[in-house]
Amino acid sequence: MGKDGRAYRGAPRTARRASRRDVLHAALGGAAGFALGVPALTARPAFAQASAGPTAVRELAADLFVVTAGDTNVVALTGAGGAVLVDGGSKATGAALRGAVTALPGSGAIHTLFNTHWHPEQTGSNEALAATGAVIIAQENTKLWLSTDVTWPWNGETVEPLPAPARPNRSFYTDGKLVTAGKPILYGHLPDAPHTDGDCYVLFPQHNVLAAGGALNGDSWQTPDWWTGGWIGGLVGGLEHLLTIVNSETRIVPTRGPVLSYAQLKQQHEMYSIVWERLAKLLYTGRGPDEAVAARPTQEFDEQMGQPDEFVERSFRSLWAYLTPDA
Repeated sequence: MGKDGRAYRGAPRTARRASRRDVLHAALGGAAGFALGVPALTARPAFAQASAGPTAVRELAADLFVVTAGDTNVVALTGAGGAVLVDGGSKATGAALRGAVTALPGSGAIHTLFNTHWHPEQTGSNEALAATGAVIIAQENTKLWLSTDVTWPWNGETVEPLPAPARPNRSFYTDGKLVTAGKPILYGHLPDAPHTDGDCYVLFPQHNVLAAGGALNGDSWQTPDWWTGGWIGGLVGGLEHLLTIVNSETRIVPTRGPVLSYAQLKQQHEMYSIVWERLAKLLYTGRGPDEAVAARPTQEFDEQMGQPDEFVERSFRSLWAYLTPDA
C-alpha cells in the first residue's frame, strides 16, 4: 500500500517538458533554507565502471537480499525456481556477484535479470545470463541504448553495444508485473528521465522493498547522464514518482550506497528540487556551466553529499535539452 493507504500503482505519471514560465516561476519563489538530515556522504565519479572488489550481502528478508559488488547494489530474490536480480553489476564484478547470488539461502540458477538503465555497471551480467537462457527485462529506451555505441562528450569514452543475444529480450514501455515463486514483482518506467531516459524501478510489494535504479544514490550526488536523456528536473520528477509508490515503512535500495528510508527519500527529493530551481534561475538569467559551478547552488548540502562540481556542471547542461522558452 502507498503512504496514504492506496494500493501500489504500477503506471507512472505522464511526463511533460517544463516551459520557461513553469521553471522560472518556481526558481524565483523556491525555498533556500532546507538542510538535509542524512549521514555524511562522499563524492564518486559519475558513470565510472565499477571496479572489482569485495562482495557484501545484506539480508532484507529470508528470500530477499542486497548484494553489493564493487560499489553497485544488486537486489536478489531467491526461491524454489531460482533467483531474480535487479541489475547485474559490471563485467569486472559480474562473476563474483553471480557466485554470491547462487550461494544465497534458497537460491539457484538466475532466471530473470532487470536492467534498471543501460550503464555498464548495471548490465555486466547480461551476456553470461543470456547464454543460460535468462529473461532480461528493461524499458524500451534502455534496450535501444544497449543496441548502439554511446560516446560520452565529457570524457570521450565510448561504450560499445552489447551483442544482440545479450540485449534485453523482454522490453516494456510503461509498466509490468512478474510473479515468481508466488511472489509479485511490479516494475515501471520513470518517464521524467532522472538518470537516463530508460530508468525503471522494481517493487517487491510483499517485502515492502523498492529497488530505485538510477533515480537515486544513497551516498553521493546522482549525476544526470544528459547525453542519454537524464536531467536535473527528471531527478526531481523521478523521486516524486517514487514517493507515490512507497510508504513510511518501505526500504529503498539505491544504485549505490546504503538502503534508505522513506524519510531519506523525501529529503533527497526536497534537496534536488531546491538545486533544480537554483540552476533554472541561473540559466534564465544568462549564466553558463562554469558560472553555475561558481555560484555554489548546492552549498548547504555539500558536507553531506560530497564535492558537487561535476554534478552541478552536468546538471546545468542537462537543462539545455529540456527547458525551452514559451512558444
